[in-house]
Amino acid sequence: MRMDTACRTAWTATLALVCLGIVACDPGVSQDPGTPRTSRAEVGVQVAADPAARLQAMVDAWFEAYLEMNPWYATSISDHRFDDRLEIDISEDYRLQLRDLCERYLRQAESIERDLLSPGDVVTLDVFERELRLDLMRLEFPGHLLPFDHYNSTPNSFAELGSGEGFQPFATVRDYDNFLARIDDFVLWTEVAIENMREGARRGVVQPRFAVELMIDQMRQFVVDRAEDSLFYRPLNSFPDAVPQGERQRLASAYQDAIMEQLVPAYSGLADFLEADYLPAARDSVGYGDLPGGDAWYDFLVARHTTTDLTADHIYQIGLDEVARILDEMDRVRRQVGYEGDLAAFLLYMKTDPRFQWDSGDEMLDGYRAVEAEVAAGMPRLFGVFPRAGFEIRPVEAFRAATAANASYRSPSEDGTRPGVFYLNTEELSRHVRWNTQTLFLHEAIPGHHFQGSLAQENPGLPRFRRFGFVTAYSEGWALYSEDLGMELGMFTDPHQYFGKLNDEMLRAMRLVVDTGIHRRGWSRDQAADYMRRNSSLPEGEILTEVDRYVAIAGQALSYKIGQRQIRVLRSEASRVLGEDFDLRSWHDFVLGLGDVPMDVLERANNAWLERRRGG
Repeated sequence: MRMDTACRTAWTATLALVCLGIVACDPGVSQDPGTPRTSRAEVGVQVAADPAARLQAMVDAWFEAYLEMNPWYATSISDHRFDDRLEIDISEDYRLQLRDLCERYLRQAESIERDLLSPGDVVTLDVFERELRLDLMRLEFPGHLLPFDHYNSTPNSFAELGSGEGFQPFATVRDYDNFLARIDDFVLWTEVAIENMREGARRGVVQPRFAVELMIDQMRQFVVDRAEDSLFYRPLNSFPDAVPQGERQRLASAYQDAIMEQLVPAYSGLADFLEADYLPAARDSVGYGDLPGGDAWYDFLVARHTTTDLTADHIYQIGLDEVARILDEMDRVRRQVGYEGDLAAFLLYMKTDPRFQWDSGDEMLDGYRAVEAEVAAGMPRLFGVFPRAGFEIRPVEAFRAATAANASYRSPSEDGTRPGVFYLNTEELSRHVRWNTQTLFLHEAIPGHHFQGSLAQENPGLPRFRRFGFVTAYSEGWALYSEDLGMELGMFTDPHQYFGKLNDEMLRAMRLVVDTGIHRRGWSRDQAADYMRRNSSLPEGEILTEVDRYVAIAGQALSYKIGQRQIRVLRSEASRVLGEDFDLRSWHDFVLGLGDVPMDVLERANNAWLERRRGG
């Protein structure tokens, strides 16, 4: 029998409190009044005498607690112990639990004698402390009052999860029952989201008007008249063999009830609230600078995503300089191909000439698969270690295509049952051009995100929290750096494809200008779009999607170019120091073997690697 929502929520909260050490979980541990309660995992940390052992026990215990608090994330990394739960991460209770978790483990981390640790353990400690401090800093800002938007949307992601196209398993009877239970928590999440948005409207912490209009349309698409028409019913259309015939009717009936009695009312309730109550309170501006405390909030996001101390103004100037440099190189390509018009006309020509357009989504997918074969053949020249995980190219699902990026990557599962996926948005072919297939594949797939994510995940030498970590400047910096590797693979011999590389690098340079322009200088969406039109050959649809993305996830777009620049600097330093002894394959394997790390940690690790190489 399934617990009702209130009972399950209380039980989940109790389990989380036990894991966090707030509720006693070991009768042998002192729990005198006034003494902080200590979990069994933390006792193991405290009794370990060796600093390395203490570090390992500490990060393992923290990761267990974190997974308990974040079952969605656990499912995404193929830890299926909590597949029947969904964290209410926008609730005040959750925020208090997270603060307690971070503060207690940060005290433990700061007590470890780092001088006695190996270089690899120092990296682990540095990454761990940074993660805890960032979470504590994040809690200083009212992000829970903006629970979702048109780009980062738990309701949209939950639909993908329930459609069978995401990482929620639907292989056994228990899997189907797990998701039914998870629906209970999602309904509760939507109720908390509405209350948070009400509070946000009272405090002036609200979404831009255009974003709310998109959110309304997105929520309406999940409101159906028949359960069988719902995305959430798709796993019922084709049961796996492991589900007995006798269970199928029960599950079909249970899902029909859950869709029509829980999910449809939840999505309809969100849409109605957004339209009737929230939209009138939405703001016409789009930047964080117009939110209460928005300047400090944006400064935090810049630091979080770039992992540097660069200011927004400094990043804005870096962007202007990079845009000017790349425009000069684009003009050189214009002259090389013999185009007689000026650069502005050439940019328009590259964007609109029919010979650069795809005729169909299938043709585009085949074009990228041909690039995959070309890249794979050259990888042994640049890398010594390769992912074991499989890899696929797929179209974006139709239900999220309207607001999805042109391309994206999803990591494989830890157990190997789900491959890495390079998604291409095939719904609007006008947003794609033939001349950027090489660079886009290098970034999103191989050796970009697929190598970066898979090799860390498969590295047994990393603690589990680092194997699944994500540092934007590292991951996106590596992916943009990977585009440069096309030159060393003998690609971009076609000047149009080389232009595509420049155009994609221009996108990342423009992001430095546009993101800071929107959130620090008060740019409108139109100002941001006009700047991108003047300086690139991006299709119009992609420009609009990109601008709306920068509005939604402020600061994230800065990480690409800032991370790439730092990786280039460190590679140049390694080559200079080692001279003829520098081996690019070994250096690449070293960098990817670290997993995602902040830029300052990467620099220190690079210096230590060079010392070991010179000493050897």
